Amino acid sequence: MAKPLSEQLSELSVRAKEAEDHVTAARKEARDKVTARREQSRAAAEAAIKKVDQDIQSAADTVADKWNAMRRKIATDLDDLKANIAEHKHDRSVRWAENRADRLEWEAGLAINYAMASIEQAELAVFDAIIGRVEVEQARSG
Repeated sequence: MAKPLSEQLSELSVRAKEAEDHVTAARKEARDKVTARREQSRAAAEAAIKKVDQDIQSAADTVADKWNAMRRKIATDLDDLKANIAEHKHDRSVRWAENRADRLEWEAGLAINYAMASIEQAELAVFDAIIGRVEVEQARSG
């Protein structure tokens, strides 16, 4: 994982605030500007979704590599077990805990990326709603 979870959560918080600011500004803008913002938001949402897809694919590749490496390691560990059972139990415990921690961090990072994509989609939906209200007002006055 490239960034610590705390940094990812910080970026998520900043992005959520940006989305809120964009929506607040959009309520005061002309329809053309809101439409342009909506298109920017749509592109950002698509990019965020693609990133989540890439993260999932990367994880699948990593899991296969780790599985093969783990199989090789297990074969070696079985030989080591015969030589020193107590040491092996300790090593395996640590390795299991490390693997579990790595998996949990990856899952948390994926959840953050999913939340980021959800914020992008929510911003897009709000822009659509604003444009819908503008169209209603135009229909009433026109």
